[in-house]
Amino acid sequence: MLRLHSLGSLISSRNQESSWGSSIRTRNSRQCMLDSTSLFRSMILPEGDESLMLSSMTSTTLGPPMKIISPFLLNSCHRKIGSPKCSQGADAKSMISILIPYTLARVLGLCHKQPFATSHSPFACISNSSSKPLPLQLDVSLPLLHDIKWSFARLFYLFNMQLERNISMFFVVLLAACFSFVVIGGLLFYRFRGKRQALEDCFWEAWACLCSSSTHLKQRTRTERIIGFILAVWGILFYSRLLSTMTEQLRNNMHRFREDVQMQVLEADHIIVCGVNSQLSFVLKQLNKYHEFSIRLGTANARRQRVLLLSDIPRKQMDKVVDNMAKELNSIDVLTKSCSLSSTKSFERAAADKARAIIILPTKQNRYEADSDAFISVLALQPLPMISSIPTVVEVSSLSSYDLLKSISGLKVEPVINVAPKLFIQCSRQKGLISIYKHLLNYRKNVFNLCSFPHLSGLSYRQLRHGFQETVVCGLYKGGNIYFRPNDEEILGENDKVLFISSMQGMKKSVPSFRLDAEDSDNSMNCVKTFRKITESLDQGHGDTQPGLEKTSSDHPAPEEYILVLGWRLDMVEMIEEYDKYLGPGSAVEFLSDVPLDERYKVNKNGSRLKLKNIEVFHKVGNPMEYDTLEDAIINLKSSFKKQDISFSIAAICDKEWHDGDLSRADKNSVYSLHLAESICSKHGIKVHNLVAELVNSKFGKQIARIRPSFVYIAAEEIMSLVTAQVAENSELNAVWKNILSANRNEICVKDIKLYMVPGENPSFRELSERAHLLGEVAIGYIKNNKKIINPNPKSEPLILDLTDDALIVISQPQDR
Repeated sequence: MLRLHSLGSLISSRNQESSWGSSIRTRNSRQCMLDSTSLFRSMILPEGDESLMLSSMTSTTLGPPMKIISPFLLNSCHRKIGSPKCSQGADAKSMISILIPYTLARVLGLCHKQPFATSHSPFACISNSSSKPLPLQLDVSLPLLHDIKWSFARLFYLFNMQLERNISMFFVVLLAACFSFVVIGGLLFYRFRGKRQALEDCFWEAWACLCSSSTHLKQRTRTERIIGFILAVWGILFYSRLLSTMTEQLRNNMHRFREDVQMQVLEADHIIVCGVNSQLSFVLKQLNKYHEFSIRLGTANARRQRVLLLSDIPRKQMDKVVDNMAKELNSIDVLTKSCSLSSTKSFERAAADKARAIIILPTKQNRYEADSDAFISVLALQPLPMISSIPTVVEVSSLSSYDLLKSISGLKVEPVINVAPKLFIQCSRQKGLISIYKHLLNYRKNVFNLCSFPHLSGLSYRQLRHGFQETVVCGLYKGGNIYFRPNDEEILGENDKVLFISSMQGMKKSVPSFRLDAEDSDNSMNCVKTFRKITESLDQGHGDTQPGLEKTSSDHPAPEEYILVLGWRLDMVEMIEEYDKYLGPGSAVEFLSDVPLDERYKVNKNGSRLKLKNIEVFHKVGNPMEYDTLEDAIINLKSSFKKQDISFSIAAICDKEWHDGDLSRADKNSVYSLHLAESICSKHGIKVHNLVAELVNSKFGKQIARIRPSFVYIAAEEIMSLVTAQVAENSELNAVWKNILSANRNEICVKDIKLYMVPGENPSFRELSERAHLLGEVAIGYIKNNKKIINPNPKSEPLILDLTDDALIVISQPQDR
């Protein structure tokens, strides 16, 4: 029996080579080929039936003649030639070698319908070269040295970027380096000790050398000592770097915590100050003084008052400003937070709805921009709940802005009008007035107070004036309005409050002492009768008052005067209006500054509303700190004098160009230009009656005043900041200061004492107060020997006053002009 195992193996190997060489042979064709091969391997042909089987298969399956002869069968035939089996079945074997490949091809064609590659031949993929895969043509050349350097630099750059974004990556790098040194050190110990010690013990000893630098001293051989020394040095570097990394991570976290604008402030009963400007130091000092006296009076809720400073500038810059004044702030703690002042979220995170008061300071020189920023900040507060009961003090530049902020509903807004130009003119014209304002704004001295006295309701205002022996009663507070000098018959209501001046020390009692004596009333009536008898002689003294200290009027016009102003600002219109109130007809005011005339005319574009009755305004372009320019301006102004005895004054203000940048530079420039003007006047023999400088730093002004007594410095911005801070502590006082500082309202004046007494008379302060009351004024103190005394006690003690040098301090209404 002839078995076809060798033929099946040959066919299987051929078909496998064909499948490997073809790139498009499918899985189904390979499976079909394997099944066909297995079928032929299991075929067994009987020896006597070869010709029958061949004839039947030929007649049924063979198609066109094929001439494919298996080399394996031919070799097998040749090796067995001469044998009976080979000679008898040579023809049968030849036919089988032709039949089997053909049968396989037909079977595979039935299993795989698609032809191989692009040929119709079943075995075309074996000989078709177009079906073979193409090479990838990869560039296997070595990169250039420049490219290698750039790759390493790029890798180092990415590593540094990752460390910069996440400093905790240092921990990962350090731990990886430490682990690698422990592994390398352990392997080296294990290698040089001849593998006599366990590998685990070698790793542990390497870790010991890394942790403790003294462990390497216990090594015996030279090689082990070198390895231990290297591990000890690396351990020192590792722990030092680990400590510095942890410190840096903690510092970064704290810095991020401090700079985080989304951090919620968990405070209550704190004061919020919005904005950083030149007035900030004065506001914080005033709040510090108020809380200091609150502790003494026992009304403070905490030992130290928390003040939260909000601004849109970087926090480092705010901390620098606060650190400069930290030594003077003993009773308050100032916290800083950088955020947007026009966002409701910023005020919500600042716990504005739980604050005691909110102060909004102007941060821009342009008053219109400052008012608009303040208005937006107030609108940002409006959506907050429980904000209607918290006073919001806003410093504005005009009465229109005041009315606009007052019209906002749902907020307790207390606008404070900045009248620094008016204060500068008033204080420069009236000697000692600036110190009076500071006295009334200093909690360590006598200040304005508003108190309700329900048990005194029904009393007349005259009884109230005479009943409070230790205070100076100034008026009544009714329905949110202040009334200075009401009628003596005005009755105090249950909801009304009494406005008086007293010391904070006196407020330690529940109420000021009230005592009404009939004898005091009789004495007051006698003083009134005596004062009425001498009113005619006092009227003659009005024309002999010191020139320039009082406002001019139609009945008593002020003398003619010339003033040279060094500098220019955007609020000069208010200064010009105030000068027109004090100077007599025919007076002149000249401005010398680098600011071009076009910009000055823009400021004065609305000057049509200015109705100047007494002065004429001139402009000159030039640098006030340049000697020749200043000398030419002084000589030309002096030559225009119509009379030789005309008073001449020089005032230096914070120029617009000087005010940009450092505020101390503006003060230095003002003092330098004023000193230069004084030297020029001394050189040409020009008499100067008054030298006034507007300064921001009052300490610097005191230093200059001690060196040059002829200089008078005015810190008007300081006065406004003190008013703002006082209103923040007691919002009802805003009506008082608005009445005093606003135009055509009541104001504080220093008047000659001769208006209230005659020579040879020694009246008491109570008598002077009654005489001032008859003139529609409120006497709050007097000046004796250049020393101011406000709210003197006792008030019935006779005073010895000089009619020439001494004066009376009163609150009066401007006279009609």
